[in-house]
Amino acid sequence: MENRLIAVLEIGSTGIRLLVAEILSGGQWRVLDRAEKPVALGRDVFTSGSVARKSLLECLLVLKNYRELLGSWGIRDGDIHIIGTSALRAARNRDVFVDRVRRETGFGLSVVEGIEENRLMYLAVRFAIKHDLSLFWRGNSMIIEIGGGSTEIMLLRRGQMVAAHSLALGTILIDQQSRAGPASGRFQERYLDENVRSTAGFLSAELDLSHIRTFVVAGSDARLVSELAGSELNENCRIIDRESFVGFAERIQNYSVEECVRSFNISYAHAEGLLPSIQIYRFFLEQTHAARVVVPLVSIREGFLIDLALGVDSELQEDFYSQIIASAANLGRRYHYDEAHGRHVANLCLVIFDALSREHGMSRRERMMLETAAILHDIGMYIRGSDHHRHGQYIVANSEIFGLRSDELAVISNVIRYHRGEPPSQEDLAYISLQREERILVLKMASILRVADALDRGHTQRIKDIGLERKGDIMLIYTGGVQDLSLEHIGIEQKADMFQDVFGCKVILN
Repeated sequence: MENRLIAVLEIGSTGIRLLVAEILSGGQWRVLDRAEKPVALGRDVFTSGSVARKSLLECLLVLKNYRELLGSWGIRDGDIHIIGTSALRAARNRDVFVDRVRRETGFGLSVVEGIEENRLMYLAVRFAIKHDLSLFWRGNSMIIEIGGGSTEIMLLRRGQMVAAHSLALGTILIDQQSRAGPASGRFQERYLDENVRSTAGFLSAELDLSHIRTFVVAGSDARLVSELAGSELNENCRIIDRESFVGFAERIQNYSVEECVRSFNISYAHAEGLLPSIQIYRFFLEQTHAARVVVPLVSIREGFLIDLALGVDSELQEDFYSQIIASAANLGRRYHYDEAHGRHVANLCLVIFDALSREHGMSRRERMMLETAAILHDIGMYIRGSDHHRHGQYIVANSEIFGLRSDELAVISNVIRYHRGEPPSQEDLAYISLQREERILVLKMASILRVADALDRGHTQRIKDIGLERKGDIMLIYTGGVQDLSLEHIGIEQKADMFQDVFGCKVILN
């Protein structure tokens, strides 16, 4: 593969940032140029709900200048990637903003979801830490990044994703809340402490924060502290002792914005967000037992670059899928699901999926989505046994699973909805609101899930292994010597009708 130049632009709450890199053969890459221009999008959006005309014009001017810069590099339009984060996610006029950008600069702007921001940051952190910090892979870890409009948090158990959240807790929002209270640093400190304690409470239900041993902090504010009080782990990562980080936070907590500008030689816009973000990091750190703060010298732009460089067939992509499954399983545990049954049905689904690869034509990623739906198909039992498929649809549609976009969650929640009961109809709004291709996916995945679920009707995992053979319009399932299949026969009779409609063959247990 030829080396090629690419550019990644990020429109954030406080500025527009550019990264130019060369992708080399074998998934390697090197950064050639960086640039950053301050633009106060977040201040507009989190005050009025929309991007102001003045800020829009400033953004367009910056993007046009970047367009000229990228032209001098000779980068093709297809290799220019531009993303928007929390400010544009929240802006009421984001569609107008995206359209103006396209018409006046030629850039195709994509607004990424919070959970996608988490994924890109995870890729960047994983790259930066490498294998130079074994505790990250052996113990419990927390990754946190505070932006202008949101805070991204990931919890990992022995390197496996437990939960990922995008919280409406950013430095601009914090500044607004603080301004509404008494004009004192003490009020802001108490406000932040209470917010962190409240957030830590629900996070500890997923992974006890007192068991966190590796505290990973991303973002420009953390990088500044690491330069002043840290040491190098490798060329892409720095380390700060817990006491040094807390001491730095305590030392600057009463600084004015002007003092931050003078002391650290940073812009006024950067200084405004520095004080609250460092205090939030400190309060979260104090909820853990981490002895050191790990600071990756990367951002979601590097995460995006890694995604482009490594592609979908890499070993990293398989690891990423395993992280999604781990996050889904943790969601199930939160609702006390039958994990043994869910895992077993998921394994049966994958056997059927692989055996029918020619018939269904689904991709590797869709295989992972089916596995996720199978693991969580009975999660609605937490609410009530009757109609648990409907309750499960609601839970999953309104939850966050690391690495899954909202459109993928919509498909998975619909698969859960139709793993039992009547097939979809035109009255089912959540189903008919999907794109046509997505509705087809739901039918294929749900029909496979219904058969797999029928094979473990008693939740006893009696059928350990299965084999499949298609003979004309019949699909034979061999069950590995299990004698009494009466319960499973009843299940197949009740649940294999959709499979026959979708794949054109009748399921028979042999």
